[in-house]
Amino acid sequence: MRLALYQPDIPQNTGTLLRLGACLDVEIDIIEPCGFIFNEKAMRRAGMDYLDMVHCRRHNSWADFLEYREQNPQEYGRLVLMTTKGAQSFVDFQFKPNDIILMGRESAGVPQDVHNTADARLLIPMNPAARSINMAISAAMALTEGLRQIGGFNK
Repeated sequence: MRLALYQPDIPQNTGTLLRLGACLDVEIDIIEPCGFIFNEKAMRRAGMDYLDMVHCRRHNSWADFLEYREQNPQEYGRLVLMTTKGAQSFVDFQFKPNDIILMGRESAGVPQDVHNTADARLLIPMNPAARSINMAISAAMALTEGLRQIGGFNK
């Protein structure tokens, strides 16, 4: 299972998820462009001392990510988009070991073509008066459920 961040806007969320990936041994894909300078120096300055432990792959664009996914079908399985526009709860979804949990931009989610590419569109049930949950927290919730289902904590 892996986590993909589509053009992230907030460096603190990206840093949090890179640290989560390091701690849970989950690979992270960053689909650029980012809304901030994303380099090792900036991440270390932000206190990201887990960079040596995380397996992170950067993709220059959505097209580059899709091409890499197509070339590596053993690693890159279904594209599972977390979205407030989803129809199915993430806790009712049956995750598979090579699923990619895709998170959209904090400011705008993902464009319609990315939405249409997803194999599944999941949501986190929440108070209908609320707009959304922080992207890093949402990713952690979905990743935790996915890993729980596939036995990812039994290492």
